[in-house]
Amino acid sequence: MATVLSVSGSPSASSRTGKLLRHLDARLAAHGHEVIPLDVRTIPAEALLGADFRHPAIVEATELFARADGVVIGTPVYKAAYSGVLKALLDLLPQYALAGKTVLPLATGGTTAHVLAIDYALRPVLSSMGAAHIVQGWFTLDKDITAHDDGSLTVTPTAIEALTQVLDQFSTALGRTPVLAAAG
Repeated sequence: MATVLSVSGSPSASSRTGKLLRHLDARLAAHGHEVIPLDVRTIPAEALLGADFRHPAIVEATELFARADGVVIGTPVYKAAYSGVLKALLDLLPQYALAGKTVLPLATGGTTAHVLAIDYALRPVLSSMGAAHIVQGWFTLDKDITAHDDGSLTVTPTAIEALTQVLDQFSTALGRTPVLAAAG
């Protein structure tokens, strides 16, 4: 069983990004992965912005990255880049915190003008942190994700098909049964 750290880089508790990640976490868990969610927004701001490497929340986050076989990193796109809270966390991790890890970058945003944020903003940072394999990421438009008052989530069929394919690639890269094959 592979251990997957699922990191939401959204600063908002009600974000589509976070809800989408938790929805995808359930799919990964259903196919044999141990999934550990991490919402960066829950790390105290004083630890992130004060670069307090010894703060218990930063130490814990660092340990979660070290323990994981794979990492899913999801972020909303702001100003053509990943979120500031995600950047603050990545800056506090050891230089090679992703060494030997398989990484799946995911992003959400309001317009297709931000599609390249994964490849031009996030992927270089993940690579510089030593990721062994960064699988093809995916950008999902906000309009394709509907969060309901009861906590449920609806994702358009086209978006869920694409997301299932990238989850399959991620799962295969982790050496597990592909998500699509396991569903059959």
